[in-house]
Amino acid sequence: MNRTGVSRTSLFLTVGLLAVAVIAVVCLQPARAQSDASPGTGPHFSIVETQGHNLIVTDNHTNTLYFYTVDQNKEVGSELKLRGRIDLNQVGKPIIKPVTHKSEQ
Repeated sequence: MNRTGVSRTSLFLTVGLLAVAVIAVVCLQPARAQSDASPGTGPHFSIVETQGHNLIVTDNHTNTLYFYTVDQNKEVGSELKLRGRIDLNQVGKPIIKPVTHKSEQ
C-alpha cells in the first residue's frame, strides 16, 4: 500500500470512530425530565385588555377573569374598581353567569 492509501485509510477510520463516539454519547445520555405543567409555573396574572379606563385580567392559577373599570363620568386614570369576575372553568357551557360586585360609594 502506498503512503496516500494509508493516510486515507487512517482518515476514514478516525472519522468513523468519531461518528460512533458521537452517536454513543447521544444515545447513552440519561433521559431528561419533562417540564412540569403545574400551576406554580408561568405568570400568575395575564392582562387581556386595557384602555386606560378599564382592565381585564385573568388569574392563571384559579382560572378566573376579573373586570375593572372607573366610575361613570370619571376621567381616564381614575382608580379602577372591580365590577365582576367569571369562572373560566365554565367556558363551553351554554350559559356563563358572571359574579358582579357592587361598588362602594
